[in-house]
Amino acid sequence: MASSNLTHLMRDQSRDGQEACQQDKVNHEFKQLILSLPRVKGWGASQIFYFFQGFWCPSNLIQPINSFQNHFQAKDNDIVVASLPKSGTTWLKALTFAIVNRHHFSSLEDHPLLKFNSHELAFWTHVPFFSLAKSIKESNCKIIYICRNPFDTFVSAWFYANKIRSNQSLPTLSIDEIFESYCDGISPFGSFWDHKLGYLKESMARSHKVLFLKYEDVKENAIFQVNRIANFLGYPFTREEESNKR
Repeated sequence: MASSNLTHLMRDQSRDGQEACQQDKVNHEFKQLILSLPRVKGWGASQIFYFFQGFWCPSNLIQPINSFQNHFQAKDNDIVVASLPKSGTTWLKALTFAIVNRHHFSSLEDHPLLKFNSHELAFWTHVPFFSLAKSIKESNCKIIYICRNPFDTFVSAWFYANKIRSNQSLPTLSIDEIFESYCDGISPFGSFWDHKLGYLKESMARSHKVLFLKYEDVKENAIFQVNRIANFLGYPFTREEESNKR
């Protein structure tokens, strides 16, 4: 019995040692990658952005993006909500979840959207199209992308950045301080125009794969755009549902 326990202990120690070596290797490779990338001042004196895979990216996002690309395996029935930050992501995730799962929750009183943030109920990303995991681009999963007026996106991102900085007791960023950087594409997840065009071009080339939405269009005519989303995802509304909506 003692011999058996000792054997298990040695195996566990060996496995732990292998995992530690693997983690050390990953950390070393990450450090080498960081050292090889062009860098600029980010949003605030302490933040550095690196030019990674064709876009400016904060250092804390590079390793997660690499891991996402290397390990995420999309399924054909997956749905991915994509956007730049502060473009209506939370709203679109809620709409997508509600459309797909509308037959599972007959009563609004116990609907998950009343109990959970939509971040917890839908798969989403801010990564540019060209940096998505290969399995997302090559599988039959669906991508819904939403963009917003660049000025509104910037102002919202500026307010949000200062909210985080306030919670961390950091000085407020002036709008002039980061506006020029934003126009130059030095922003989390890169240039507004490159990000938008990446998904727009893909939606034009593969309309069955990528649905491109505008925040302002959804706001102006929610019923029409919700129908577009439902039809794209393969969950169209019945005539009875259509009549109830009106």
